[in-house]
Amino acid sequence: MSMIKSYAAREAGADLELWEYDAGELGPDDVEVQVDYCGICHSDLSMIDNEWGMSQYPLVAGHEVIGRVAALGAAAQNKGLKVGQRVGVGWTAHSCGHCDACISGNQINCLEGSLPTIMNRGGFADKLRADWQWVIPLPEGIDFASAGPLLCGGITVFKPLLMHHVTATSRVGVIGIGGLGHIAIKLLRAMGAEVTAFSSNPAKQQEVLAMGADKVVNSRDPEALKALAGQFDLIINTVNVDLDWQPYFEALAYGGNFHTVGAVMKPLAVPAFTLIGGDRSVSGSATGNPAELRTLMKFAGRAKVAPTTQEFPMSQINAALKHVREGKARYRVVLKADF
Repeated sequence: MSMIKSYAAREAGADLELWEYDAGELGPDDVEVQVDYCGICHSDLSMIDNEWGMSQYPLVAGHEVIGRVAALGAAAQNKGLKVGQRVGVGWTAHSCGHCDACISGNQINCLEGSLPTIMNRGGFADKLRADWQWVIPLPEGIDFASAGPLLCGGITVFKPLLMHHVTATSRVGVIGIGGLGHIAIKLLRAMGAEVTAFSSNPAKQQEVLAMGADKVVNSRDPEALKALAGQFDLIINTVNVDLDWQPYFEALAYGGNFHTVGAVMKPLAVPAFTLIGGDRSVSGSATGNPAELRTLMKFAGRAKVAPTTQEFPMSQINAALKHVREGKARYRVVLKADF
């Protein structure tokens, strides 16, 4: 038997309880990771509450894991990972490895269905398991205590920067300065891009400027938005609420792109001539593949990019989840394992 201690939700919306389960024999491609830290993401709350209708209970959430390799399956032993090595595990735990998407390096879009870490039993535990390619080696220069959110929130906003070839000359806007948006600003600043933050909370202005934004615009001010027409190469939306998107579309320069990573449930109304006039486009993306995750962690380590976090002991997980539910996180919450 291989027992793992965890905090699990027994039913939708329930407080988490201590739960020990038998993980079974380690699969040949699996890596068992000893958890040191695990971030809390809004996706964890959605899964605990079964908002997406796919949760299975008891559910062990947690998918922003920083830890150490505890054991390697037979086929994972010659893949460059070593017992004791510092690693991270993000949203995805497994992908098939043989479909067209996987073979082309787009494992996050696995046609056989990639397996989220939460569905595989996640990181609100003393250990978890994932396929070796989704276990990401960490550079020595990275801050291990705060790095967990990079593996979900971080890669979510980093991927658009790769997709749209952001450089030091790019002009980028970020809508929503929360758990995702604040990491986007820090990454863009490290890349040397010109960054404009769109925030509905004027009280955050000085804090957002300190993160690296060149300018903060009140997203509730129509005239301020109108004055930005034609300025941005890329605008990244990180909020999941419906807004008046037209001023943001009009703020794009020719060839500009509006990219959403915020899960807005209502359709985006995009007038055709907004796109036709100026060769503009609208796009979206999920998280990243293993290569993109490795690239992000190397960059964050070298550029000293670290999410702004608040730390709770994992034994206080229900208080930490309540803190996130109430919108009090500044800007991500990380649990420190204390089993």
